[in-house]
Amino acid sequence: MSANQWIEVCSFDDLEVNWGEAALIDGHQYAIFRTHDDQVFAVDHQDPKSGSLVIARGITGEKAGEHTVTSPLYKEVYSLETGACVSGADFSLPVYPVKVEDGKVYLSTIRK
Repeated sequence: MSANQWIEVCSFDDLEVNWGEAALIDGHQYAIFRTHDDQVFAVDHQDPKSGSLVIARGITGEKAGEHTVTSPLYKEVYSLETGACVSGADFSLPVYPVKVEDGKVYLSTIRK
């Protein structure tokens, strides 16, 4: 992976707990999540199974201690940390590095 180029997405306080927000950056849509323990994750907004732009509307949760999002369409459950489908389907969700500094959320468009 080459050096990350960090793009400011929003203020940390703009993100609601256990809720996703969609961000359009250079023509690509990302889903940004803030979890109950104030961790922030970034994944593709596009559902891997249907191709629809809906992941930010998914349901956040945890499975085996891992932060997850459940697709609102076909209910596959994805790890927000690795993108792996933890509900058994043969799909994966691209994940992206994200960091919080000085109350701002930054995203790298280089996949993990």
